[in-house]
Amino acid sequence: MSKNLVIVESPAKCRAINRYLGEDFEVLASYGHVRDLVAKTGAVDPDKNFEMKYEAIDRNAKHVSAIAKKMRAADVLYLATDPDREGEAISWHLCELLKGRRVIGDKPVRRIVFHEITRSAVREALASPRELSKNLVDAQQARRALDHLVGFNLSPLLWRKITRGLSAGRVQSPALRLIVEREREIKEFKRREYWTIDARLKGEHGEFVARLSAIAGDKLDKFSVGDAERAEEVRAALEAALKNGARIEKIETKSRKRNPAPPFITSTLQQEAARKLGFSAARTMSVAQRLYEGHDGEDGLITYMRTDSVALSRDAVRDMRAYVTEHHGADRIPEQPRVYKSKVKNAQEAHEAIRPTQVSNTPAKLKSRMDRDQWRLYDLIWKRAIASQMVHALIDVSSVTLTSGEYVLSASGSTVRDPGFTAVYEEERPDKEDKDKERRLPELSEGETVASLAVEADQHFTEPPPRYSEASLVKTLEQYGIGRPSTYAQIISTLQAREYVEMEKKRFIPTHKGVLVGDFLIDHFPMYVDYEFTAKLEDALDGVSRGEKEWRPLMDEFWREFKKRVDHISETLSRDDILQVRELGTDPKTGRPVTVRYGRFGPFVQAGSREDEEKPVFASLRKEQSLDTITLEEALELLKLPRVLGETPDGDEVRASIGRFGPYVQYGKNYVSLKEDDPHTVSLERALELIEERKRILAERVIQNFEDEGVQVLKGRYGPYVTDGEKNMTVPADIDAARLSLEECRELLKSAKPRRRKTAKKKTVKKKARTQSE
Repeated sequence: MSKNLVIVESPAKCRAINRYLGEDFEVLASYGHVRDLVAKTGAVDPDKNFEMKYEAIDRNAKHVSAIAKKMRAADVLYLATDPDREGEAISWHLCELLKGRRVIGDKPVRRIVFHEITRSAVREALASPRELSKNLVDAQQARRALDHLVGFNLSPLLWRKITRGLSAGRVQSPALRLIVEREREIKEFKRREYWTIDARLKGEHGEFVARLSAIAGDKLDKFSVGDAERAEEVRAALEAALKNGARIEKIETKSRKRNPAPPFITSTLQQEAARKLGFSAARTMSVAQRLYEGHDGEDGLITYMRTDSVALSRDAVRDMRAYVTEHHGADRIPEQPRVYKSKVKNAQEAHEAIRPTQVSNTPAKLKSRMDRDQWRLYDLIWKRAIASQMVHALIDVSSVTLTSGEYVLSASGSTVRDPGFTAVYEEERPDKEDKDKERRLPELSEGETVASLAVEADQHFTEPPPRYSEASLVKTLEQYGIGRPSTYAQIISTLQAREYVEMEKKRFIPTHKGVLVGDFLIDHFPMYVDYEFTAKLEDALDGVSRGEKEWRPLMDEFWREFKKRVDHISETLSRDDILQVRELGTDPKTGRPVTVRYGRFGPFVQAGSREDEEKPVFASLRKEQSLDTITLEEALELLKLPRVLGETPDGDEVRASIGRFGPYVQYGKNYVSLKEDDPHTVSLERALELIEERKRILAERVIQNFEDEGVQVLKGRYGPYVTDGEKNMTVPADIDAARLSLEECRELLKSAKPRRRKTAKKKTVKKKARTQSE
């Protein structure tokens, strides 16, 4: 029996670490968190000095039991969970459970931390153990308690005042506010027209493009040419002037240095992986986790991927410089190693940046041993780290001024004199203007006259700010100090899971539900979605982790004001106030009032009221319509639905309308989605075409139909299956579904479980093993 028991979080780490330590050590995994707050109100009791009630996590109970069994025979417990607050908390919770089982006693408990899974890193950690950090545990508990109190007080308020299933979180809510406010900026944006006049010119050594920049000594600004008539007037005049060519008056060339970007931290890795690889934040972290842990007993390939530090160890810098010298030349490294400082507030400088554990493990060397996602992400990490220790790139930027009569034109371009670090890696730059400056100019000389090939006027419009992508949202959250490295992916996935945002062309668009929740929080809980307040609270929690603050006074200060606000809103605000009920006017045909509001299935317009003798009429808003901007005319158009179009040849009434899942045609009790047709204009003829197509598809699904017995054999997504409407059973691969008898179908159904039916019971959301806070 091993004398030393080592606990890590993930089973993937066990094999490699076991190999490093030998027979006197045994490594087991906790499989993430082992204990959590009880999932109900009262888990955190403010009246008892924020006492927290924990319970063991059921799915990990067997792993805790296995650890307890081994601990009874072991002499020393080494806690080697991840080197962050969550990891510290997991170790603490495991200790509390083991103490409860009386398997630790007076045996030594040692906390060890390593930032890469390599033999040297693990052995160095074993040689310098420490005690569990009370400060880190307190900081994690405070964060967890805050999240619990916010969630269990704000979410029920949203349920009572709006609809069930909504939630608000301490960090997800400011992120939602960012997306909602950006969407409002876009909708309120007034675009403005402007024109540019460009001349395509030809010199002795090639062609280039110059832009008109001044007329008769007056410098043109962006809106100097604001309409087509003026643009054509200027274009024609410039074209006439350029018949005699243009003279190059001045050429200015400046050299500028471009330094390499620092090695990756969590946020920059997520941003660059989104831009270059198209990865979501969650996908990036999942792949990075596998790279960190290694596989098949091998070393981990990168250092710990949840970090906000850009620091590199001296050994890593030495190896990188040696690699660059050997493969690119001694002149490709600066005289002194590059040292980077974090721009992130309260960065944990004890951590390292994300880098390869072994520089010699080049992407080319490992390509055959990785899946595609792993290799592409590792390639980014490896190259960025190597480039961070290389010499700067040298860029020559040229600006050319030309004249033709009273007209002045300008051209610019750049050439790379020395690629420096860009020979290995260059950061993706989304800035279009920077890319425009990279145009190359032909060789030109002052006093030279160049000929005109064409003069063109191009129409442009100012553009609203872009919607957030995953990369830009993570960058903005980091700039505001909202969240921490381990939370960005979880913030985004929570917003999507709650259906507060949707992705369109890789950009976030708030849903009606998201706008409603966002506006509710902005209007009634402004402090708690305020970016500065959220960042200061994160700073305060960081202060707890450093031992500068006590967590309970921090909790008390937050809770008193927060609870007061929740109670006030609960007592004073009606549901109609929050649901943004807007009166749009009166239906001229019926005289009934028309309103717009938010309901269980989203926003809708309503003609009449529930108090009227005649029932009110409802219609859902279309996806592109908004509670804020819909007009009476648009609402009346919606209220024309459902439209009765006629009948099918079988005598079923055909209607067109819009429902929870979009536009549709109904015939009898059956529905056909309208994907391209408008329910307001679709004809009976077109509706019947769609109905027949739907019937054909359904008929093709039917392999056999025992209609009198209510049994069918159908084609399914995963192959043929038998159903009686209550139970489904897959037809075994060795049986011909087309030849099944009724009795054989019944025999198959005997072993099938009844299909689950939706109930009104409250759903429980499973949490990921690793992530607790935020």
